[in-house]
Amino acid sequence: MKDIKNIYCVGRNYALHAKELNNEIPTSPFLFSKPTHSLVEANGQSITLPSNQGSVHFETELVIHIAKQFESGMKVDEIVDSMAIGLDLTLRDVQSQLKQKQHPWLLAKGFKNSAVVSDFIPFPGVEACEQLDFSLLKNGERVQVGNIKDLLFDLQTIIEFTAEHFGLGKGDIIYTGTPSGVGPLSDQDQLSLNWGGNEIGSCSVTMG
Repeated sequence: MKDIKNIYCVGRNYALHAKELNNEIPTSPFLFSKPTHSLVEANGQSITLPSNQGSVHFETELVIHIAKQFESGMKVDEIVDSMAIGLDLTLRDVQSQLKQKQHPWLLAKGFKNSAVVSDFIPFPGVEACEQLDFSLLKNGERVQVGNIKDLLFDLQTIIEFTAEHFGLGKGDIIYTGTPSGVGPLSDQDQLSLNWGGNEIGSCSVTMG
C-alpha cells in the first residue's frame, strides 16, 4: 500500500445519505479524520471488526490520494495522482450515543480496521471519473452505488477546504463521502469494492 500520512473523511456529502440518517444537509464541508492504525487494504483477506459495540455499518466512498503539497490555485487533476474505493466503517450505535452527548465521533469512526481501502489505481481526471460509478457488493448483491457527480461539495472544494483548515500534503488521502444505502455488516460477509463494474478490492468480515 502507498505510504499514507493523514486520513481525512468528508461526512454527509451526498444529500440522500444525510436524509437517510436524519441529518441536516451541511452548508459547508463537514470533515473528520481517522488514525492511520484504522487503515487496512482489502486484498482478499478476512478483516476483523468489533462484535461487542453494537452495529458496524459500511459506508462506501471514492478515496483520492494526494501526490504533492497543496499550493493555492492547484486544481484536482494537478494534485491527485491515484484513487481507490474505500469503506468508512462506523460503529453506528456508538456514534448515535456520541451524537446525543455532543461528543466527537472518534470512538465510532477510528477503531482498528475502520478505514478499508482497495488497490489504488491511476486517477483519470475529474471529468473521466464522473463517467463511472463506484459500488459495493455484499455477498454478491449490490448494496451501494455512487458517482462523484452527485457530491454536495465537489473534489475541488473538498481539497481547498481541507488544505485551508488542516493542511494537505503528499501521502494524505481523503474519503470523499458516501451515497445512500449504508447498512450493517455481519460475520462472514463477503465484500467486493468496484469501480465501473470492475472489482479492485475485496475482503470478508470476521466479527471478533
